[in-house]
Amino acid sequence: MKLVLLQPPIQDFYATDIRLQPLGLCSLKAALRAKLPAVDVVVKDFHQGHGRRTVALPAALANVAPFFAVPDRGPFSTFHHYYHFGATFAAIAADVAAEKPDLVGISCLFTPYYREALDCARAVKERCGAPIIMGGSHVAAAPESVLADPAVDYIIRGEGERPLVELLTALAAGSDLASVPNLGFKRDGAMVFTELAPNYELETLPPPDFSDLDPGRYRYEGKPLAFVATSRGCPHDCAFCSVRATFGPRYRRRPTAHILAELDQRHAQGFRVIDFEDDNLTADRSAFHELLEGLAARFPPGSFQYLAMNGVSYHGLDGQTLAAMRAVGFTHLNLSLVSANQSSLRRAARPHDVVGFERVATAAFGLGFRVVAYQIVGLPYETVADMVATMALLARLPVLAGASVFYLTPGAGLARGREMSASEMIRARSTALAVQPGSCFKREDLYSLFIVARIVNFLKGIPTAGRQLDLAAALDIARSGHGRAALGAEILARLLAEKKLYAAVRGGFESLERFRPALLFEVLQQARSVGALDGGAISVGV
Repeated sequence: MKLVLLQPPIQDFYATDIRLQPLGLCSLKAALRAKLPAVDVVVKDFHQGHGRRTVALPAALANVAPFFAVPDRGPFSTFHHYYHFGATFAAIAADVAAEKPDLVGISCLFTPYYREALDCARAVKERCGAPIIMGGSHVAAAPESVLADPAVDYIIRGEGERPLVELLTALAAGSDLASVPNLGFKRDGAMVFTELAPNYELETLPPPDFSDLDPGRYRYEGKPLAFVATSRGCPHDCAFCSVRATFGPRYRRRPTAHILAELDQRHAQGFRVIDFEDDNLTADRSAFHELLEGLAARFPPGSFQYLAMNGVSYHGLDGQTLAAMRAVGFTHLNLSLVSANQSSLRRAARPHDVVGFERVATAAFGLGFRVVAYQIVGLPYETVADMVATMALLARLPVLAGASVFYLTPGAGLARGREMSASEMIRARSTALAVQPGSCFKREDLYSLFIVARIVNFLKGIPTAGRQLDLAAALDIARSGHGRAALGAEILARLLAEKKLYAAVRGGFESLERFRPALLFEVLQQARSVGALDGGAISVGV
C-alpha cells in the first residue's frame, strides 16, 4: 500500500514563509513506518518553495477590498494583492498521480484555507481516483464542512497517528471501519463518525520523519530550520483558541530524554535552528527547566539557535527561566499579551496578569532577547479605548508590537454552540478585519490600529544610542537615513502636520482616507514615551 501525504497551498494577502514545515505529516509518516512498515509513505509539501501568483479575491472578503486598494510601498503598508501561495492544483494532481498512490492524505490545518485543501482533494480525485483522507485542526473542529465534499472519503478528528494506523489496517483487512476511532466516513450517502479515543502515548511515538523534505526550503536567517514539539495540548482553555478541538483538555509532555535524542538526530542531519512549535512550551515549568538543563549539558554554545515562534505563555516565565533560556541559545521571545485589560483577560479565561507580562518583557529585554508582544485587536467584548490602552503599553516597553486582528474560528470557546457558515470560515483570518456582531467598534478602527502598530514599531527601530530623544529629533535621525527609513520619517511628518496618513505610490503620495489618525494620537498620548529597541526612548506625548 502506498500513501501520499500532502501539505496544500493557501490563498491570502500574505504568507509566513518560515513556519511552513509540515511537522504533523512528518509525525504521521514516522508512526506508520514504526507500526506498519509495509506501508510506503511519501510526504509532499506543495506550499513552501512553489512561489506565488495573484488570484481573485473571494466574495467573502469583498468588504476588505477598499482597505487594501492602494499599492502602498511605504513602511506602514498593509496589503494589496491576493495571492495563491504554492503549486497549482493541476500541478499537484499531476505530481501525486505520478506516485500511483493507493491513498492520499491532505492536511487541513487552518479554517480560512479549508477551501484550498478541498480544491486539492477534487483535483487529485479527478486525476488519479485515489481515496482521499483529510485531517488537521480545521477537520477536528468542523468535520462536516470537509467530509460533506464528494471528493473526500475519510476524515480523522484530533491527533492522527492511532486513527490512521487503524484505518489502514482495517482497509487492508477489509474489516468494519466502525471500529476505527476518531474516523469519519460515508455509508449509503450519510456521514458516519466513530467514537473519539485517546491517541498513542507520546513516549511510544518516534520523532517526525523529515526524510522527504528538502532542508534548503526551511531556513531561518540562512540556517536550516527544524520544527520540534515537546508537548501536545494546553492546560488553559482561552476563549479565542481552538487548540482543544484537536488535542482535547489533557496536556501531555514528551520525556526529556526523547526530546534530547531527537535534537541529536536533527544536529546530525545538519539543522542548526530549532523552533519549538508547542502550544504551551512552558506550561510544565519543572519539565521545561529539565529540558533547559539537558540542552546546556548536551549541546555546546552555538550548536543550535532556539526559537518558539508559536509563542510562549509569560504565565510560565520568570527571571531564572529566562536566564536559562538565554544561556542555552534562545534568541527571540514571542509573548502573547492579548490585552492589557485584566477584565478582558478574565473574560477570555486566561490565567495571566498584566503586571506579570511587564515584568517578563522587561527582564527578557535586559537579557538580550528580541521580544515581540502580541495584542489581539477586535475582541468582541473590548472597546476601542481598551485596545488603545493595550497598544500604549506595548509602545512604552522595549518590545515590538504585534497586532493580530481577532477572528472567530470553529472549536474556540467563543464559537461554541453556533454553526459557522462557509463565508464566516473563509473570514477566519486577521486580514478579513472581521467585526463580530454586537461589537462597539468599526472595521476602520481595526485597520487603523493595525497600522498604528507598524508606526509604533518604526519609531522603536530608530537608533537612539540609548538616549532619551524627543519625537522631532528621532524623525531627524530617520530622515538622515536612506530608503524606507527616510520615507517613513517624511510620511510621519506629514501625518503630524496634516492629521492625515499617506501611502507611498508611484509618482508621489496618496491619502489613506480610512485611517483614523486620532487613534495614533491617543496611543502616543497615553504612552508618553516609545521604548526603542536599542534601550533608549522617544518622547511622543502629543
